[in-house]
Amino acid sequence: MTLKEKWRKKFKLINWYFPYLFSGIKITDVDEEITRIVVEMRMKWFNKNMVGTHFGGSLYSMCDPHFMFIIMMNLGGDYIVWDKSAKINFLKPGKGIVKAVFEIPMDEILKIKKEIDIIGKNTYWFKAQVKDENGVIVAAVDKEIYVRKKNMPPPS
Repeated sequence: MTLKEKWRKKFKLINWYFPYLFSGIKITDVDEEITRIVVEMRMKWFNKNMVGTHFGGSLYSMCDPHFMFIIMMNLGGDYIVWDKSAKINFLKPGKGIVKAVFEIPMDEILKIKKEIDIIGKNTYWFKAQVKDENGVIVAAVDKEIYVRKKNMPPPS
């Protein structure tokens, strides 16, 4: 079993992570290369806000780690990958099942790897959208991911 196959199985375990389990958040698909992750959240009594729509914190939570995971899984253990910053714009009230797709094409991952191998570290921005069952965009998310070679000397 390859490392990516092992990690694809581990992604199913993330659904049992308490913040996801108790927010109704679920990873529903991870592709073979771990370049695309699909996450959904069903509306439950415990993730509604006072006006009967999805709680904004849960909408953000469903978007939090996935771009970082994609880069970590594809670059491997010689790199340090961290979420650095994020911005979420709530565009419409979210109800029912909402879904987000997090995708970084392999050619972009290889470009990041090549750049980091040359310059040592950098940050990268990625975008995702949370959509409702009708395909209406509920929220737009921008994530900044920090990537560094592990053997890079610390700044002086």
